[in-house]
Amino acid sequence: MPAVSTTPDDIMARIKADGVKFINLQFTDILGVIKSAPIPVGRLTEAIEKGLWFDGSSVEGFGRIYESDMVLHPDLATYSILPWTPQERRVARIICDVHDPDGKPFLGDPRYILKQALAEAVSMGYAFHTGAELEFFLFRKNGEKVAPVPHDVAGYFDFSPRDLAADVREEIALALAQMGMEVEMVHHEVAHGQHEIDVRYSDALSSADNVLTTKYTVKAVAQAHDLYATFMPKPIFGINGSGMHTHQSLFNKQGKNAFHDANDPYHLSKLAYQYIAGQLEHARGMTAIVAPTVNSYKRLVPGYEAPVYICWGQINRSALIRIPRFSPGRESATRAELRYPDPSCNPYLAFACMLKAGLDGVKRGLTPPTPVEENVYHFDDARLAELHIAQLPGSLQEALNLMEQDPLIAQTLGEHTYNRFLETKRQEWDQYRIQVTDWEIERYLEIL
Repeated sequence: MPAVSTTPDDIMARIKADGVKFINLQFTDILGVIKSAPIPVGRLTEAIEKGLWFDGSSVEGFGRIYESDMVLHPDLATYSILPWTPQERRVARIICDVHDPDGKPFLGDPRYILKQALAEAVSMGYAFHTGAELEFFLFRKNGEKVAPVPHDVAGYFDFSPRDLAADVREEIALALAQMGMEVEMVHHEVAHGQHEIDVRYSDALSSADNVLTTKYTVKAVAQAHDLYATFMPKPIFGINGSGMHTHQSLFNKQGKNAFHDANDPYHLSKLAYQYIAGQLEHARGMTAIVAPTVNSYKRLVPGYEAPVYICWGQINRSALIRIPRFSPGRESATRAELRYPDPSCNPYLAFACMLKAGLDGVKRGLTPPTPVEENVYHFDDARLAELHIAQLPGSLQEALNLMEQDPLIAQTLGEHTYNRFLETKRQEWDQYRIQVTDWEIERYLEIL
């Protein structure tokens, strides 16, 4: 896609030509929830020049009540129309970086945390590229009641009248294209009512921005069809959950894929092996970041195509990291696919931890274990022990404990976000832990 000028004058000219009336200045809290400060277009010039002040104490994980003032600085390269808004009230969005009142970047801004990780990669001579496969469910509305009733009964890659969401997916792809994103594929997934959308591989900052944009675009288009979309990792027991498989690679200063080596059996360079080894070593420690909800651990169970065991391979879709094949002439497509993130994560924090874990393997010259090309779900405990295959945490509580044991995660997030994330997620676990569920009532009420 050709570069678009992002000078203030050019952006204001585009806004006038697009007929935009309001600008949503967007950012995220530490959990990845999108926040928005809508302003009339007449205030944008001032926001560009001086920033827009807001109360950070009201945002999850940002400031305390006595340190509330923060400033939004628009990243003009992210200007995009929201195509579902009516012409007479056309709205555009610009993603912002968060700064302290003294003008310095706010250390707890998730986008800044990713930028810091990317800067380390640049200092080592590399650019980090990612591509996320976002899975989601479309459910029917049932009055005011929210219930997981799938919109269709189609299956994986189906092309049939049973796939009632084909038009919805096409509208999502068209909306994203209007916002400047290149959709590579949008299709029905395995479970009834489940779908996937893949946006083209790009630099990790743009890719993280695209993840968030895709999520609210999917929800907006679904709502227009009287449906609701959810990126909840496991909304229905007994069927596949929704993941966010993330493809990653490092590119060198010459723009070549530094993961590729034509002479290697897996077509992987020494750098790629070291990167994979780093992610495997830190996999348990960063689980709480890439799978951050109580519900995430209902997805990470054997039997539903979600990884449970910490290993890697090429044809093995039960592995934590898979090396996708590519056709001749597409060496730039060499990549490592991390399969345990889910779409409830904050993509800025998730990509930052993925990158730092991989770079740690590079800096330390780590070597990954032998690849596993068998179905790991069929291994018994003795076989797992023989191959030294560890397991991902089975609950959010266990994941948080492991996160505290991995100094790399604290270093990546910084003291502020690290402490706030742990505090927020400990509270979430405690709230879940004391609930009395329907399963408990059905199992215990009459027999005890």
